[in-house]
Amino acid sequence: MLDQALERYFGFTGLKPGQKQVMEKIMQGRSSLAVFPTGAGKSLCYQLPAVLLPHMTLVVSPLLSLMKDQVDFLQSRSIPAARLDSTLSAEDYMSILDRAKKGELKILVIAVERFKNERFRQHLKQMRISLMVVDEAHCISEWGHNFRPDYLKLPVYRHEFGIPQVLLLTATATPRVMQDMCVRFEIDRDDAVVTGFHRPNLVLQVSPVPEADKPRILVKRMLESREAPTIVYVTLQKTAEKVAQNLADAGIEARAYHAGMPNEQRESIQNDFMSGRVHCVAATIAFGMGIDKKDIRRVIHYDLPKSIENYSQEIGRAGRDGIESLCEVLANKDNLNILENFVYGDMPEKQGIAELLGLIAANAEDELHLSPYSLSGQLNIRLLPLKTLLVYLELEKIIESRSSYYSRYSFQPLKDTRDISSAFQGERREFVRAIFRHSQAKRTWTYVDVAAVEAESGSPRQRVLTALEYFHEQGWILLRSSDSMDVFQIVNRRFDQQVMTEKLYALFKNKQVHEIGRIHLVLRFLQSNACLSFNLARYFGEIMPEGSCGMCSVCRDERSATLERTKKLPSLSGRDKLDLLAGSAEFLGREASPANLTRFLCGVGAPVFTKLKASRSPLFGRLQNHPFARVQEWVEKNLPEIISA
Repeated sequence: MLDQALERYFGFTGLKPGQKQVMEKIMQGRSSLAVFPTGAGKSLCYQLPAVLLPHMTLVVSPLLSLMKDQVDFLQSRSIPAARLDSTLSAEDYMSILDRAKKGELKILVIAVERFKNERFRQHLKQMRISLMVVDEAHCISEWGHNFRPDYLKLPVYRHEFGIPQVLLLTATATPRVMQDMCVRFEIDRDDAVVTGFHRPNLVLQVSPVPEADKPRILVKRMLESREAPTIVYVTLQKTAEKVAQNLADAGIEARAYHAGMPNEQRESIQNDFMSGRVHCVAATIAFGMGIDKKDIRRVIHYDLPKSIENYSQEIGRAGRDGIESLCEVLANKDNLNILENFVYGDMPEKQGIAELLGLIAANAEDELHLSPYSLSGQLNIRLLPLKTLLVYLELEKIIESRSSYYSRYSFQPLKDTRDISSAFQGERREFVRAIFRHSQAKRTWTYVDVAAVEAESGSPRQRVLTALEYFHEQGWILLRSSDSMDVFQIVNRRFDQQVMTEKLYALFKNKQVHEIGRIHLVLRFLQSNACLSFNLARYFGEIMPEGSCGMCSVCRDERSATLERTKKLPSLSGRDKLDLLAGSAEFLGREASPANLTRFLCGVGAPVFTKLKASRSPLFGRLQNHPFARVQEWVEKNLPEIISA
């Protein structure tokens, strides 16, 4: 059955290693985990079963470009598939939901955040789903390289919506992460399929290069084969711009790509690279997921990779056609502190943790309604660690996640509201009139006071929202929801706030140590005296024979790379540095705590910096090449003198 469907729907006559094994488990009604290297065909593991399963397959994907490419491919094969994302018009969005509820779609692709959408969850209850697929599933594990707290809720959503099977897909999972994924999704370890990580056509090369020589070396490497498709990975957005300009000046068709660009510009650059109009993209890690370009000949790390998992994922985009491809790291230790600073910047201050615990303990109601974005600014904790903190509080059984909703609903009337009311009779007409009576028109949007409608009509909130959705579906209004709120049940108030603050702070400290350790693992790997290819495969649990690939820089040169710090850091002493600290403290004003000053000087973002537009200050990031801990120690030592001056 699988072989016939494979040729009928996809035009393929054979499967890659591991694919059939995964598909058979799915068709037998079992859940599975597929750990395949990048480019090894993970997507087909769900795409083929999806056309054979009785109901829809729901795919959770982490990136817009990945969603678009997968859906475009499926539609080109006449497979009814769609995606829900913020680029869709209201009409297209509702049309897709309608098709999903009618059973007309075989595959629906969404982002994990979509589950928090109150409106989407109501529609999801009306859909019949055979299989939930989680792409980049390692994100559910704190020990993975891209932990995302929202992923922790996926097992809960699976049970809430009665989804019988799940398929987890990832390219980068160590044995510890695999075990974590299987436990959370109740997958039998025997139903995990792991294929080899070793890619014999990838030439892994570590080239010790002084920072000042990198631009010249990169141009030289590119000119060896000017039109060979190449990705150059960098850490910072400004480095991407600088590298792309340097290559363009040398006559190489190159573009920068990073998260700071508008979506349309990023999509245009990606399309130009895929089509061959652009030969090189200098990019942060925002580029790459969903790039199914088989002939990428070079992946060059201009800066150190963040982790071995990131490195593996990024080089995995090279040579998917099986032809020899270069994966080179232009390596030194000069920018090591920048990588570490990103980790330190995610560490919440103890004061912020204590404030959140105080908020919970003092809340008079049993339910806690929180706006993540507002709370992030209030506590000065970045959004990702704040979400992690809330998950920790759930694990401590202090709070329990209940639901999410939008606190503001607004609409643009496309039909006279009196005519809308007239479409109903009796009590329903009075209910609809109550909605419009408690709606206040502003310049463009009309805002609904949902609580006031509830109070007057005696109807529950859900009836108000259902009515608004119905008006929207009928084309009578254009509905918009905003200001997402998370609802938590307070399970326990009788906790010792000081003890719990210390415990949670220690959890983040341990996580920080773990993340810093991952960066130093990269250094050890790059300076290894053993075969790089075999070492990489062993890291992910693949049993490799003793020997060598014969192609990597260690095997070829018969020696390991030695990485040095090639730029001497200037001293933190002197009047000019004290003036820098004084200027930074003056700029931050009331927010000039030692922690904030350290983040500011090291170029690390913080929620309180947003309203100050700190990144535009010429002082921001002036000490970014210095170790975060050393800058913090220097700030704490000298700040009293600055304040008293």
